[in-house]
Amino acid sequence: MSGTDDLLVEADRLAAELDRADPPTLLDVRWRLAGPPGRDDYAAGHLPGAVFVDLDTALCGPPGAAGRHPLPDPAALQAALRAAGVRAGHPVVVYDGGDGMAAARAWWTLRWAGHRPVRLLHGGFPAWVAAGLPIDTDEPHPAPGDVTVRPGALPVLDAGEAARLAAGDGVLLDVRAAPRYRGETEPIDPVAGHVPGAVNLPAPEYVTGGVFPAADALRERFAAAGVGDDRPVGAYCGSGVTAAQAVLALHLAGRPDAALYVGSWSNWVADPARPVAAGDTPAR
Repeated sequence: MSGTDDLLVEADRLAAELDRADPPTLLDVRWRLAGPPGRDDYAAGHLPGAVFVDLDTALCGPPGAAGRHPLPDPAALQAALRAAGVRAGHPVVVYDGGDGMAAARAWWTLRWAGHRPVRLLHGGFPAWVAAGLPIDTDEPHPAPGDVTVRPGALPVLDAGEAARLAAGDGVLLDVRAAPRYRGETEPIDPVAGHVPGAVNLPAPEYVTGGVFPAADALRERFAAAGVGDDRPVGAYCGSGVTAAQAVLALHLAGRPDAALYVGSWSNWVADPARPVAAGDTPAR
């Protein structure tokens, strides 16, 4: 089972690690779906030594038929990570504005790229501030890193694989809010509803304000949604950001094999031939 030591780090522990001679590389990935840009937050104050990395342009590919936040080009991702000072085998800590979504997608992207020593600051920037720890406004200029991106270290679902999971080959979790799942509203994508057979488990069921419950509580909540040790599991949301947080929660619950449907709903509805379901039930 995955423990929390290699997934999350609390603010006080991170502060102690930053005092070491060779501290972790800090990436500030604050982001909001509707803006304003996270760089504005970074400029106003960030963890000392943190480098800003933009979720939209550095950690994801350009939006299109593959989704609003598709996989990045490996060469472009490698260049962005090296510019941020990420070194091969050296620990990285990512943080966001507190909800944990952008940080989880950054965590997932680095691990997918083959960089295992990456953790998420539990509670994000607000947890650091609440602990009375220092913030900085100076922008560091780290020495270029030497990380090599090796895609595929975490499992990814395409639309066909997601459909097969939802059809009974496993469990496909839809972690969007219930009204979006039911098809009552869709504020972002052009079609409302869900992948037929997907089970709705809105993010607040397993994480609150970017803070995760204990592993036992997570296992209970996922089990109630049909996730067991013997069935493959994947997750999707609108564009693969909130669902990356679900994958992190599944890792915490002991399911490091959990797959992310990166394109998520924004990719699913890009093909009008794909079926769409509505209502409360995950009828196939």
